Amino acid sequence: MALWTFILGALLLLLGLATACFLLYCAYVQYIHMKYDHIPGPPRDSFLLGNFTTLMRSMKDDNLVHELFLQWAQTYGPVVRIYALHNVMILLTSPSGVKEILMSPKYTKDDVYRRAFSLFGVRFLGNGLLTNRNYDHWHKQRRVMDPAFNRIYLTGLMGPFNEKAEDLMERLAEKADGKSEISIHNMMSKVTLDVIAKVAFGLELRSLQDDQTPFPRAISLVMQGVAETRNPLAKFTPGKQAFIRDVKDSLRLLRQTGKECIERRQKAMQDEEDVPLDILSQILKGAALEDTCDLESLLDNFVTFFIAGQETTANQLSFAVMELARNPNILERAQAEIDEQIGSKRDIEYEDLNKLQYLSQILKETLRLYPTAPGTSRLLDKAVVIEGLSIPPNVALVFNSYVYGRTEQYYKDPLTFDPDRFSPESQKPHFTYFPFSLGPRSCIGQVFSQMEAKIVMAKLLQRFEFQLTDGQSFQIIDTGTLRPKDGVMCRLKPRTK
Repeated sequence: MALWTFILGALLLLLGLATACFLLYCAYVQYIHMKYDHIPGPPRDSFLLGNFTTLMRSMKDDNLVHELFLQWAQTYGPVVRIYALHNVMILLTSPSGVKEILMSPKYTKDDVYRRAFSLFGVRFLGNGLLTNRNYDHWHKQRRVMDPAFNRIYLTGLMGPFNEKAEDLMERLAEKADGKSEISIHNMMSKVTLDVIAKVAFGLELRSLQDDQTPFPRAISLVMQGVAETRNPLAKFTPGKQAFIRDVKDSLRLLRQTGKECIERRQKAMQDEEDVPLDILSQILKGAALEDTCDLESLLDNFVTFFIAGQETTANQLSFAVMELARNPNILERAQAEIDEQIGSKRDIEYEDLNKLQYLSQILKETLRLYPTAPGTSRLLDKAVVIEGLSIPPNVALVFNSYVYGRTEQYYKDPLTFDPDRFSPESQKPHFTYFPFSLGPRSCIGQVFSQMEAKIVMAKLLQRFEFQLTDGQSFQIIDTGTLRPKDGVMCRLKPRTK
C-alpha cells in the first residue's frame, strides 16, 4: 500500500511539474505575442502554434511557401510579423530595410543558418562561408578566398568554361532531332557540376558522358533533405528512414570526395609539384598564409561551393530556357545578338561576354522572377524602426527576393518576363533586386556563376532551336533552391541561319 501511495504521489508531482512548465511556456508565448502583436501580420492558427500550421500546409505537396509570403506582404504591408510556436520572424519587403540591414556588417545571420551545420546528424555546411554566423571568423575566411573569385583571375578560366559547355553542346546535338524529349534541367545540372568540379577543384567528373556517376543524385538528395528539415518532426515521420539514410550517405560521399581532393592537392603543393591554378589551389594557398588549414573547415567550404556552384546556376539556366521558349520574340532577339556578336565562333572569349548585353538582361530578369536562392535572413539584436514600425530585438528579419521581384510596387506587371527592365536606359528600383544577397555577405561566387551561365546560354542559342513539350505545369518547387518542377522538357533541333 505504501508503495502505491509513493508511486501515486510521484506521478502527481510529475504531473504538477509538467503543468507548471506548460503554464510557464504559455506565459512566455503570451509575452512574445504582447511584444510583437503591434506589427501587422496574419492571424494565428492557434495560440501555441501561431502560423506554424499554415506554413507547414503551404510546404506540403510541393506548394511554394514563398507564394504565401507574397500574399502576406500584399495584405499586411512591408513589415509582416509571423509566429511559429514561441518563435517569431519579421518578413521585410522594404527597400529601406534592405539598405539598413543587409548593407551593414553589424547584423549577423540568424539561427536558421546554424541548422545547416549538419543534416540528420551528419556534418553538412558546418562553419563554411555561407553558414558562419561569427562575423570576424567569416571575414577571415572571406579574405582568404577572395583572390580565388577575383574577376581578373576568373578570366583565365575561360578555357575550362568553354570546354565543358562544348561537352554539353555535343550531348544535346545527339538528341537534337526535333522529336526526342530532353530534360533541360537534368542536362544543365550535369554541365554545371562538371564545371564546378573542373574549374574549382581540378576534378574530372564527366557526368555529361557518364550517367552512372553518383554525384548528381547525391546533390539532389542533399537538397531534398534540406527541404525536409524545415519540418522539425521530419526525422520522426514514418516512411522517411530510407530517404534519410540516402541523404546521410550522400553527404558522406561529398565530404569524403572533398577530403581526398584536398589531401591530394596539399601533398602536391608540399612536394612543390605543378598544380592547377584553380580555386582550390588559391584557397589552400590563402589558408596556409592565414594559418587556417583546418581540414573540417576546408571541407565545409568544399561542400558549400560544390553544391552552390552547381545547383543555383543549373536552375537559373533552366528557367531562362523555359522563358525563352515561352517568349519567341525575346528568343529571336537574343539569337540575333549572338549571331551579330559571336557568329559561329566556337571558343568564346572574355571580351565577347561584355558584348552580350541583351543576354545579360535575360539572365538578370530570370533571377528577378525566379531567384534560385530565394532569400536570406539576419538576427536583429537591438530595436530598429523600419517603415515607421518599431521592431523589438531578438528576432529574425527575413528578406525574400522572390517577394520583392513579384511586387507590383517595384516592378510593373511583375509576372511578365521582360528583359528590358534591365536595359542600361531603364530606371531600376534600389535595394529590391538581390539574387546574390547584398552588402558584405553577398555571394562570393556571383561573377563565376554569371560567366558560366552566359557562356552556356550563348552556345545554346548559337546552335539550337528549342520548343517546350506539351503538358508542363511551369510550377516551381523549393528544395533549398528554386527549380522548375517539370524539368523544362524540350525538343531541340539544330539552327539553320
